[in-house]
Amino acid sequence: MLSIFLLIPLSLMLFVVAIWAVRYAVKSNQFEDLDNASQRIILDDRQERRQTMQAHERSAPTQQKDETVATDGKNDNSEINKDSEI
Repeated sequence: MLSIFLLIPLSLMLFVVAIWAVRYAVKSNQFEDLDNASQRIILDDRQERRQTMQAHERSAPTQQKDETVATDGKNDNSEINKDSEI
């Protein structure tokens, strides 16, 4: 009988804490976008990959211009040798 006097208030306090936790989660918009949350990680990776690819594409034309300037003084056979090595 003595344990009931301890368990009833304890269970009521746990119930109130559980209600508060659910209410807090709802107010902080934890349940708003359940469908797209798992896909957001994948989409962020794709966007980051696109940005790095675009950065490489922007820097690639400047590198090609530097190579053509360096090879302009040489004869055409040196350019053919470069292609055969690749």
